[in-house]
Amino acid sequence: MKKKVLSVMMATAMTLSLLAGCGSSGSATATETPTDTTATETPAADTNTDTAAATETPAASGDVTEISLYRCSFNVANPDSAQVQKVQDAINAYIADKIPVQIKLTDIGSGEYTEKANLALANNEINLLWTASWEGTIGTNDLYPAKAVYDLTDLIQGSTLYGSMAEGQWEAAKYDGKIYFVPVYKDNVEGYDFMFRKDVVDAHGWDITTVKKLADLEPMLADAKADGLKYPFLTQKTAMFYRWYIDSFDFFTADAGANFVAVDRKSDEVVDTILTPEYLEFCKLMADWAEKGYISEDDATKTTNDQTTQTQDWAVTWWTDIPVNDEANARYGQEVVMQPATSRWAHSTSALGSCYCVTANSTPEQAQACVDFLGLLYTDSTLADIYTFGIEGEDFTYDANHQVVQNSEKYNHSMWESANATIVTPLANEPANKADLYDAFNGGANTSSAAGFRFDKTPVEAQYTACANVAGEFGFALENGGVASADVESTIEAYQAALDGAGYQEVLAEFQNQYNTWKASK
Repeated sequence: MKKKVLSVMMATAMTLSLLAGCGSSGSATATETPTDTTATETPAADTNTDTAAATETPAASGDVTEISLYRCSFNVANPDSAQVQKVQDAINAYIADKIPVQIKLTDIGSGEYTEKANLALANNEINLLWTASWEGTIGTNDLYPAKAVYDLTDLIQGSTLYGSMAEGQWEAAKYDGKIYFVPVYKDNVEGYDFMFRKDVVDAHGWDITTVKKLADLEPMLADAKADGLKYPFLTQKTAMFYRWYIDSFDFFTADAGANFVAVDRKSDEVVDTILTPEYLEFCKLMADWAEKGYISEDDATKTTNDQTTQTQDWAVTWWTDIPVNDEANARYGQEVVMQPATSRWAHSTSALGSCYCVTANSTPEQAQACVDFLGLLYTDSTLADIYTFGIEGEDFTYDANHQVVQNSEKYNHSMWESANATIVTPLANEPANKADLYDAFNGGANTSSAAGFRFDKTPVEAQYTACANVAGEFGFALENGGVASADVESTIEAYQAALDGAGYQEVLAEFQNQYNTWKASK
């Protein structure tokens, strides 16, 4: 395994692709001014109605504007193009007498999304793009400095879209005091759970409430290995330090590939996380588990995929905590149970864990059409259900309680990457008061001391990118059990040396300077 992983580890990580930078009067500037915000406010009202209370412009009043919409498919690895076309046609038929907009819908499997969407973005083929703070290459922290997103600040004022959420959600999403991204109102704070397959828990009689930290899982992982499971502990090919240690650090870059810098919650200072005792502890544990057969080389070599969690090959993995964790049962096609692994935190990017943006190459007419479409999507349950679940009777049905039963392998999305929790109809296995639960969930989180701070990497962009490449070479393998336990400390030393050679000390100093300046301005 180690030779295979080392070959991956030593490969040069792909640099950030060129993003669409065609200028327009609405494109983002490259200068960020932090805003002190939180993501804990709730929507102004539950507008869960079949049609929006108001729309920007009646369809009959002018020409129809077509917009190209790209979204990621997490529940279906290879979206069925014919079914996506059906959903597109159904959406266009439904909105025809409501707004002067038609959409061209493109669904891309999550394994190819960043590459294909980034290429389409560079070719000016997208008007409305789904993205997230944690996405690579086309994430919010990539699109904004690349001037690839349209400034919506003035356009959305007074719109149906703006009124669909409380003002605090918009404040939390701002860059440089302006609105470039439209958050999906969901679990807009961040925390993580241990996720277990319930049948495995029941078979062994595990008391999962005793699991408070990663090391507590070990007896259970030993049982899972003895059962012959391929993935006793499934990392989902993710460098997880920045998630498991969120109670100790605010990784405000929201970038798994750049978790080499964070705010220490105890000292409220920017620190080099690679040299912390926590990082050494984590990497040693992952190495030990890999050698015991609890972590498969498939994670370290990125052989697993987003559908591996839908199999019966694993016992324990991670889950992003949400108000209704039962949603995971439908997503993974089996019953799972959760145990909290971290607290929940509101921070600078927590409201942008799922969002949309209008691309900078869009014309003013296309930008308006995107705002009109999102306004209807965020306030009209019928549209939101079609967009999320597909064609009624083919991809999903409503049960006797008018809750959703998904049954399609061709078109299948989740609320969190589609439209607001207050609008999308709950699944059959979810509480009917799902919207209220989301409001309470978001309001019950801790607020990070760094909430509102956004790092402007422009002064050290080349060094930052080089460091991210180094992190891809060393950090991913270290955090997925791809390094022998005897070599962890020396590899971390080599990792830090490589970071320093890439200009890390300049990046760290810039982080510290910007954060200290921001703190002084509060």
